[in-house]
Amino acid sequence: MLGKTALLEAIAGKNRGLLASERDRQMILAAAAQLEDRNPTPRPTEAADRLNGNWRLLYTTSRGLLGIEQFPLLRLGQIYQYIQMETAKIYNIAEISGLPYLEGIVSVAANFQPLSAQRVKVNFERSIIGLQRLLDYSAANDKAAYNFVQQVASGGSLKAIDFSIAGREQKGWLDITYLDEDLRIGRGNEGSIFVLTKVP
Repeated sequence: MLGKTALLEAIAGKNRGLLASERDRQMILAAAAQLEDRNPTPRPTEAADRLNGNWRLLYTTSRGLLGIEQFPLLRLGQIYQYIQMETAKIYNIAEISGLPYLEGIVSVAANFQPLSAQRVKVNFERSIIGLQRLLDYSAANDKAAYNFVQQVASGGSLKAIDFSIAGREQKGWLDITYLDEDLRIGRGNEGSIFVLTKVP
């Protein structure tokens, strides 16, 4: 538990990584590595009960996600990843704010395929960009991501820019290096680290 506390304390106040200095990043990576060495779930891709559900991002080094803040007037809100083990689907949802009444979300849906006890291959299928108010999405509510995923999974039309990205060349994979009841650490093929907490 000490390792978990150390990681959470190192992450605190870093705004998902946006405010992390190089020294902060090194401390966080060291704390994550110590925790990964004591992973209580040695075969995480087979632990459906633990993986299933909604996860909120606490920290990442992903330039793709953190780079959203570089656009003028845009601010990155909460980022969620909803995992449906029974359908082998992943839904990534990033909340975007900036101008009043123009708060939005950017979502990518993907399917995944376990390649080993720790690694999954991710195939991106669909991208959705829209205004929160037109999608009945309520930010600052952890249940909003769940409700949105239900809309997407139902196959109904959405008041959003909604397009397929299936079939494009994809080489994405993710190693799940730590998994317990409420914390997950992943490392992607581009060298990024992701630390997430499970939403009750």
